[in-house]
Amino acid sequence: MEINSLKPTRPLVIILLITAAHYFHHQLTALVVPLLPFMRDGFSLTYTQAGGLVSAFALSYGIGQLPAGWLADRIGPRYLLLAGITGVAVAGIMVGLSRSYPALILFLVVMGIMGGGYHPSATPIISMAVPAAQRGRAVGVHLMGGSASHLVAPLLGVAIAGVLGWRGAFLLVAGPILVLGLVVFFVFGRLVPSHRVGAGSRFPAPEETARGRAFSGRIALVVAMTSVIGAFIASVLAFVPLFLVDVLLLSEAHAAFGLALFFSAGLWAAPLGGLAADRFGPMVVFALVALVAGPLILALAVSANPMTAMIVLLVLGAVMFVRMTVSESWLVDAVSPSRRSTVLGVYFFAGMEGSGIITPILGNLIDRFGFRVAFGLAGGITLVALVVLALAGAWFGRGAFLRSRRPGILPNQ
Repeated sequence: MEINSLKPTRPLVIILLITAAHYFHHQLTALVVPLLPFMRDGFSLTYTQAGGLVSAFALSYGIGQLPAGWLADRIGPRYLLLAGITGVAVAGIMVGLSRSYPALILFLVVMGIMGGGYHPSATPIISMAVPAAQRGRAVGVHLMGGSASHLVAPLLGVAIAGVLGWRGAFLLVAGPILVLGLVVFFVFGRLVPSHRVGAGSRFPAPEETARGRAFSGRIALVVAMTSVIGAFIASVLAFVPLFLVDVLLLSEAHAAFGLALFFSAGLWAAPLGGLAADRFGPMVVFALVALVAGPLILALAVSANPMTAMIVLLVLGAVMFVRMTVSESWLVDAVSPSRRSTVLGVYFFAGMEGSGIITPILGNLIDRFGFRVAFGLAGGITLVALVVLALAGAWFGRGAFLRSRRPGILPNQ
């Protein structure tokens, strides 16, 4: 039975389940950055070495997207989701048990590789369950799961670390997620067939296959530009807790609140961004939010007090989550079903690898010149990427990115 032929309630169940899976997936991966001050103190790390921890996870996380996307197009998403949730939990336990900096690096790499199975599998599932006219909203709902986890994880992780240490935080959070990943695996197997979701599967979409061939150049442009912007924001975000603690003199708990504020934007910005993408077209919304990405990083660099920094983080979070929503919703329309997971794997790989490369470089700049100069350089480069995006968008034309609208399953708003 095809998903699109199911009664209207079932696609909603699939979306809710995949949103819950998104939450569990990030419950552990979101602990690395807020617990960075604790790990830095525990191992007496420099900023460069601290950035290396984030980079170890980000690089391996990005690399894991490529084989995961390829596999998802051929064997279906179920086992990759298992790796992305339960596999990450096992690696998180090993992170908590590590007693040296090299061991910590090693298990963060394992966590990243295992986590690579999640994202290339999740968005194609949404594309199967929801018609194109409402995919933006569906992707926005899915992103709410990840943003809720990033909102909870800093507060929960720092609270546990204050009592049990950062190792205790990883161990305590990982245990339940290991079990929950198995539950999602078995329940999901009853809702969505695990066979290949590509050419020759029971979910063909000939009109989108043609579009996938026609938009290959524009796909490369969108992947490149959104990855550049996302990579710089993510790299700056990796040092936000240290910036708030060392420059603005906040406690670790208040620094974690700053991260939580950033990720709280996903609870409202992601669905609103999806709604706007369905109404006006994803690339129109993308151009608008990208306009402020670079200036916001620059504003963070010159923030003179904690209140200003917190406001900037909230708005920067909104930009990040709207960018993710509109980019993913456009890509699943532009790419044929047989290649969606593969292209999404490249998309996530590019952003995460970019962040993994930029983060230690940014850490080295902080060691040499301080936070404000390093953040200022990141904001300036992001602004240059925005100019390139605007010129490329003018070259291809606005109308090429707009999607047709058809009646859908999710309620209209």
